[in-house]
Amino acid sequence: MLQHPDHSALVQQLTAIGQGHLFAFYDQLAPTEKTELDRQIASMDWPLLAELIKTVVLNPESVKLPENIEPAPYFQHVPQDAATQEKYRQAQAIGENLLKKNQVAAFVVAGGQGSRLGWDGPKGTFPATAKKNKPLFQCFAEYIRAMEQRFNCTIPFYLMTSTANHRASVDFWMQHNYFGLPELQVMFFSQDMLPAVSLDGKVLLETPGTLALSPNGHGGSLLALHKSGALADMRKRGVTQISYFQVDNPIVRCVDPLFLGLHEMEHSDMSSKILPKVSSTEKLGNICLVNGKMTVIEYSDLPEVLAEQRTADGQLRFRAGSIALHAIRCDFVERLNARGFALPYHRAEKKVPCVDMATGKTIKPEKPNAIKMETFVFDALPLASSSIVYETDRIDEFAPIKNAQGVDSIASSRQITTQRNSQWLQAAGIKVPRKPDGTPDCTIEIAASFALYPEDVKLKAAKIPAINAGDALYLH
Repeated sequence: MLQHPDHSALVQQLTAIGQGHLFAFYDQLAPTEKTELDRQIASMDWPLLAELIKTVVLNPESVKLPENIEPAPYFQHVPQDAATQEKYRQAQAIGENLLKKNQVAAFVVAGGQGSRLGWDGPKGTFPATAKKNKPLFQCFAEYIRAMEQRFNCTIPFYLMTSTANHRASVDFWMQHNYFGLPELQVMFFSQDMLPAVSLDGKVLLETPGTLALSPNGHGGSLLALHKSGALADMRKRGVTQISYFQVDNPIVRCVDPLFLGLHEMEHSDMSSKILPKVSSTEKLGNICLVNGKMTVIEYSDLPEVLAEQRTADGQLRFRAGSIALHAIRCDFVERLNARGFALPYHRAEKKVPCVDMATGKTIKPEKPNAIKMETFVFDALPLASSSIVYETDRIDEFAPIKNAQGVDSIASSRQITTQRNSQWLQAAGIKVPRKPDGTPDCTIEIAASFALYPEDVKLKAAKIPAINAGDALYLH
């Protein structure tokens, strides 16, 4: 990145493409503010931005659904016959062998802030667990450590931040001694930022001396892996497979041998975990087959006539709900970046606070005033030469924390986690007190060091004390 960009050259460049207004308040800025604005502007890919403003902002193509949409086939969570049972046994062994050979990396997309949760800091620092209030980052680190101990392996961990939370995220890990992971095993890098653009194609200022920037979407993770050197680092370590997940789910299986094994067996470039949707309106993208290629169609874009279709046994025909958990081959990510970043950009109309160019004062709009341009990681699926889908169990690994209250909140996440843990204990013969509605009348938190799977609990059942109504139990 340029340390001292040529200001006059920047003015000339931006004036030529109709963005010279970004220097409207330049003379009023302090020297350090001038330097920062020049640095921000010099860091932008203006030829790309000019093309995106033309094609995404000013002349957007209407979304056209393909004509040939079919439900995606998927591997069921519970095998239904002996042949599938044997396939899963082989896949589990293949996945475990990938881990033992140190060929798997964990990769979390963690660029978000906790503001929607009322939390001042990176979302990964949010206290998530039911009794100990462990932050999300700690949940992932402890899971990775437990898997390493089980398979006598090393799982390098890559964390993609944003410019808004990078320093705070790194400092948090340092303050907590990397939660027991070796420092050299953890790599942080930021995704690219793009400026918000007015409806008439003008890049917005957040303040007189800063651009109104936002991350380039979770699809930008595949670009950031390349640009940051993370992919090169993986290659040096002998990593061939990336286990991708997002930061909001405290019980996610950061690496899953069975899923990775199926992915490897089927020679898949990029694979996906799904949940069967509980309703046609559940806010999960639909993984479909479009012209023979795995494709995610947003829940809001799938026509109602398709979304409501049922099979003969009454199930939703389009029921494969995407939960942003993927297994991705390193060489596939390299191919996506080989001739320029391959994913398309989408437009999102947003309310973006910005500078009034007439007065220099900040405007907080009451209706959408800007376009943010984002890429989606699932848009890589149709580019894969092969792609598989695996159904995971909702209770076992899906308790996201997205909202302050209600669905996908901290309360629902902790409730799901206790429900999962109570099932594990009951399967081991431990009695769990229940409320009249059948839900656990207690709080149960199980550390990854104690159990990764239900069968681990059975081996330690003698160590578990009796549980009374209202108890809060932590097993570690």
